[in-house]
Amino acid sequence: PRAAEFSPSLDSDFTFTLPAGRKECFYQPMRKEASLELEYQVLDGAGLDVDFHLLSPKGETLVFDERKSDGVHTVETEDGDYMFCFDNTFSTISEKVIFFELILDNMGEDGQDEEDWKKYVTGTDLLDMKLEDILESINSVKARLSKSVQIQTLLRAFEARDRNIQESNFDRVNFWSMVNLGVMVVVSAVQVYMLKSLFEDKRKSRT
Repeated sequence: PRAAEFSPSLDSDFTFTLPAGRKECFYQPMRKEASLELEYQVLDGAGLDVDFHLLSPKGETLVFDERKSDGVHTVETEDGDYMFCFDNTFSTISEKVIFFELILDNMGEDGQDEEDWKKYVTGTDLLDMKLEDILESINSVKARLSKSVQIQTLLRAFEARDRNIQESNFDRVNFWSMVNLGVMVVVSAVQVYMLKSLFEDKRKSRT
């Protein structure tokens, strides 16, 4: 299996193709008392399923999903690299298109920003508003914007999976329609031939 590492951003998503019979692993560095939320979906591929593993920095299995089409998992973390893998080794011919999103909380950046703000503020009030009120409003807006981005990303993933299913059904309907049309043409030709043969036999018997 191959491995990749993500920078410690608060929110990141990725879509990749997992070939048949392959396993793909990723590493995410985390801090102590932080939170790691991971959501994945199989967008395309026969069965729309994949095996999913999430391991702690000590190598302990925290999550194991067997042949699931999607999943959402949240863990409280410690210092170290967390590994999560998508396993398609059970499939011999079908590749899978997989989308996943990482949401990292309490990574230590927001607290540092708050301390930086306090360095430049004197007194207890700022334009009749306390610093804590300003920070609370900003954090509320930031959280809502992040949630909106997350929901839009998930909706795009759902739309992509539904579109792939519809296109697969469309191709399947067209294929069996052509098969049925071919069978009807063959049956019609056989019926015409049989009827023609019956009339030819009658004419021969009369003469």
